[in-house]
Amino acid sequence: MFVRSLSLGVAAAALMVGGAQAADLIIPTTPQPIYEAAGFDWSGLYAGVRAGGQWTGSNAYANTTVNTTYGVVGAAVGVNFIPVDPFLLGAEVTGDWTWANNTSSGEFFANLRAGAVVTDSVLVYALGGVGVNTTGNTTESVYQLGGGVEVAVTDAITVRGELVGQGDFSNVAGDQFFESAKATVGVFYHF
Repeated sequence: MFVRSLSLGVAAAALMVGGAQAADLIIPTTPQPIYEAAGFDWSGLYAGVRAGGQWTGSNAYANTTVNTTYGVVGAAVGVNFIPVDPFLLGAEVTGDWTWANNTSSGEFFANLRAGAVVTDSVLVYALGGVGVNTTGNTTESVYQLGGGVEVAVTDAITVRGELVGQGDFSNVAGDQFFESAKATVGVFYHF
């Protein structure tokens, strides 16, 4: 009788264990949420190259030739911050080499940028800066004001178009505020 009771107890325990395992298979689970990227990250360091043109007017701009079109090749390095979405603040340094006919000059600027991230991949900004223009052996203090549009083409590379008006700090009578205009297109890598 003891063996029979023991056998029935073992059989009942085996059936209960099997039922418990089967119950584990039908427990409903909630699916994991799918992660989507938040778009292009505009904040952080960046560096890039640019090319374009510079046009001087009838007033002399920093010892350059008046009424002349210059070619422009340069580079820029900067950093962006997004204090409150969608507003962007940044600081940037640029260096450009300009040339026309037998004249060339170098321009270096320290700029501040303020803008807005219009979509995940488009930034519109205003720019202002001060710097120096060196033509021959003469260096003159200059400034620039303008703006641009920057578009993300990958998760680290952007393309930028920029237009600025430029002037020098000379105190000549009849001197215009903007004596030159510069338009550039550039490719930038964001770290």
